[in-house]
Amino acid sequence: MSESGGISDLDKNRALADWLEWQLRRTRNRIRELEIKERQERHGDERAQAEQSWKIQPKHSGGTATLHRGGCTLSPRLGFISREEAIIALNEPDIEACRICHPEEGLRVA
Repeated sequence: MSESGGISDLDKNRALADWLEWQLRRTRNRIRELEIKERQERHGDERAQAEQSWKIQPKHSGGTATLHRGGCTLSPRLGFISREEAIIALNEPDIEACRICHPEEGLRVA
């Protein structure tokens, strides 16, 4: 308290600093929440894009190559191909459709 009975400049500035620190914590928490939301949305977008793509797993010794949907957990990590390329690949005698993700279902003409 100041001598006049009011709040001192020091106390006012301490209160202001406390309030600003509270605001900063709130803002930083909100930024973290928005970053998490943005990562989740980006992951969802990537997943949706993968589901509209296909991949070819190279043939193993003596086997055949396998066509997968882009989101199949058995498919290789890189190398998306287009729908048109997947249709061509599926018609090749040495490429078979994955029995787990059934990529041919996404290639049927409506």
